[in-house]
Amino acid sequence: QVQLVESGGGLVQAGGSLRLSCAASGTIFSINAMGWFRQAPGKQRELVARITSTGLTDYADSVKGRSTISRDNAKNTVYLQMNSLKAEDTAVYYCNLHQWHDYWGQGTQVTVSS
Repeated sequence: QVQLVESGGGLVQAGGSLRLSCAASGTIFSINAMGWFRQAPGKQRELVARITSTGLTDYADSVKGRSTISRDNAKNTVYLQMNSLKAEDTAVYYCNLHQWHDYWGQGTQVTVSS
């Protein structure tokens, strides 16, 4: 069984920054991908950024240049640093671990006030 615990969401003004963290526990394989997805009201869940266990990264165009994903493999933790936040970044952010199956965190709300 795998558990993902997220932290770091909250309310921030436009132009501000937030750092999300997600710690995975349980049976974690050495080869996997961890990432962040988000879902705004009335919209589908979408990829924000992801990183493989070897450090390869992928970003949505909407956050490229404003966000950095990183991970600590020893702690099975992934981080998402988001800068220059915009109102359209407002969403529930979900941590994801992909290793044969997809595992999801409970979600953390990010609200950007304009």
